[in-house]
Amino acid sequence: MNIVKRYISDFTGIAIGLIALGVVAGVVFGDVPFVGAISNSFIATVTSLGDAGAVGALVLAIIVAVSD
Repeated sequence: MNIVKRYISDFTGIAIGLIALGVVAGVVFGDVPFVGAISNSFIATVTSLGDAGAVGALVLAIIVAVSD
């Protein structure tokens, strides 16, 4: 069971890293087919959270996650 948990944890870490890389690449290189979908989705999510007043909580969560 611990092996399965480790694989899931590793896969999740890789997926989060790829999403972050896609967002950064979208900002740096503009509209690239795969990257454009990630950055557009991320921007839409941040916009909807901003409309709900939750951007501060999101930014705080990102800062805490990055600082670990």
